[in-house]
Amino acid sequence: MASSKNSKKNPAAPTGRNNGMKKIREFRFNFDLKTIFVILFVGIFIYYAFSSLSKEVNRALPEKPLSTIIKDIKNKKIKKLEVIDNKIIGYYSNDNLAIAYKEESDGLYQILKDSNIDPSSVNITIKDTQGSAGFVNLLANIIPTILMVAFFIFLFRQAKGAQESVFSFGQSRAKRFNKDLPKTTFKDVAGVDEAKKELEEVVDFLKHPEKYKKLGARTPKGVILVGPAGCGKTLLAKAVAGEASVPFFSIAGSEFMEMLVGIGAARVRDLFATAKKNAPSIIFIDEIDAIGRARAVGVMPSHDEREQTLNQILVEMDGFNPNEQVVVIAATNRGDLLDSALLRPGRFDRRIIVDYPDLEGRKAIIKIHAKGKPFTSDVDWDKVAKRTVGFSGADLENMLNEAAIYAARHERDKITVDDIEEAATKVKLGPEKKRLQSDLDKRLTAYHEAGHAIVSHFMPHADPVHRISIVSRGMALGYTLIPPVKDKLHETKTNLLERITVMMGGRAAEETVFKEITTGAANDFDQATQVAKAMVVEYGMSDLGPINFGPTMDITEWGKSYYEQNNVSQEMLAKIDQEIRRIITEKYTSAVKIVSEKRDILDKVADALMKTESLDEDEFLRIVGPRPNQDENFATY
Repeated sequence: MASSKNSKKNPAAPTGRNNGMKKIREFRFNFDLKTIFVILFVGIFIYYAFSSLSKEVNRALPEKPLSTIIKDIKNKKIKKLEVIDNKIIGYYSNDNLAIAYKEESDGLYQILKDSNIDPSSVNITIKDTQGSAGFVNLLANIIPTILMVAFFIFLFRQAKGAQESVFSFGQSRAKRFNKDLPKTTFKDVAGVDEAKKELEEVVDFLKHPEKYKKLGARTPKGVILVGPAGCGKTLLAKAVAGEASVPFFSIAGSEFMEMLVGIGAARVRDLFATAKKNAPSIIFIDEIDAIGRARAVGVMPSHDEREQTLNQILVEMDGFNPNEQVVVIAATNRGDLLDSALLRPGRFDRRIIVDYPDLEGRKAIIKIHAKGKPFTSDVDWDKVAKRTVGFSGADLENMLNEAAIYAARHERDKITVDDIEEAATKVKLGPEKKRLQSDLDKRLTAYHEAGHAIVSHFMPHADPVHRISIVSRGMALGYTLIPPVKDKLHETKTNLLERITVMMGGRAAEETVFKEITTGAANDFDQATQVAKAMVVEYGMSDLGPINFGPTMDITEWGKSYYEQNNVSQEMLAKIDQEIRRIITEKYTSAVKIVSEKRDILDKVADALMKTESLDEDEFLRIVGPRPNQDENFATY
């Protein structure tokens, strides 16, 4: 019953007997080939082993002249003679052995008669080795021939396999997902509701095409997912594979590329041909920027293989031949590099941005990944979601996993708030490093981080300090976490200037307290310079006016776009440098002023850090007090 039931499910599947016969044939072939080599090598080994053993035995017997053996026979000292080819082994009455050699042409009986010895007076045994010698000689002649034939058979098989692999280059390497595999559904995806809704429509279109066709709607030919790494593009594709009751083919963009020109285009043709045979179906191409990059313009360098592959995709998606009921879903985090012909309607009809999740999205993602993990009752998921601004879905999943690991390492039954805080810090900054630091180094780090915190606390538009620590993580000897209170879509000039001021707070505290500066502020200067440069060059937030001095997008007459550097005069470049320097210098002066005025509070925060090494928001506020001059609308900007 089981066999008939399985054959009904899959009529094309071979029966168990056929599979068994195939395995037997493969076993016999492998058995014969392997056995030949094994027998040959074992036979040669045994032959040479016994030959060497025989030689060792012969070398162990004392050798005597033939005349001495004849004399001992006459004196009745030898009771038995054994003849092996030209060797004569004498067995003495005292159980000793001796060996002598005769000429090949001389017979032992004739030698005894010539020596006036009756052959019947002694026990003589003659061993004939001509047969075994002939067999050994035969093997010595046949074995090299057999080995040579086996070697050529091996070479021909390798050449045949290589030939078959050459012809298989053009076959698609896409993986087909079956319904029986464990599947991800749209219920397992959160934080990207707009993208999920778009893909749900595509799946519904393939499941119920008549509902849309009666209104004149056609199937979307392509959907491209664009967004930063870790935001859920591949997870959405897995959800589509789990939800769709149609064949789903998945392949990475790099799998089209080979060393042979034209192979990528052949694989594209084979992939679409397979998908059309199984239509309605879905093709998912991950990291499509590997083959979909903008084609060369003018004297720009090109890659013939990638361009041929891209051209074939363009033709297959919207060429002369109709391509219905096959939807292509692609994902990339470099959407700016894709060719404009690939992105036009008719090929990728829908461009979906998969960005970092907002507050509600982070709550939903955390809820999904928190399933199956025990947490203490004091865990506030709203606070966790607010604390993780800027985290991607992958970051949140990794955070909860690290929290579980941290709790298990400390032998706790449930995950606590401290475990989640430690995990969130580890995801962004790395694990703690117990570096040996002198008291002076610790004090320098404490005042540096306290300077950042004090300046941020007394800035009217800055976000509140979340955590301060002088515990080393990654490349930093300490850190001050100031996450945004709310997700911001825009940055104002005031916010950016205050951010630069906060970055200057560490160096300002060092100079104010120690009358000395250290190398610890190098990363602060790097970030501050980047912000100031963006304000001057890109955002038009300086006295130079609302002008973009950076690279701009240029459109050619063929619709091709690429970045081109603006021609900025040397005089203007000097003004840009002066403006960047002016902004940073003014903000540094502001930071020094705040640190100098709040020196007593700065000392208290630094002393607390020297004692406890870390301060959370509540502990910090107990030292410095509530925020003065706080703009009530600071969270809006």
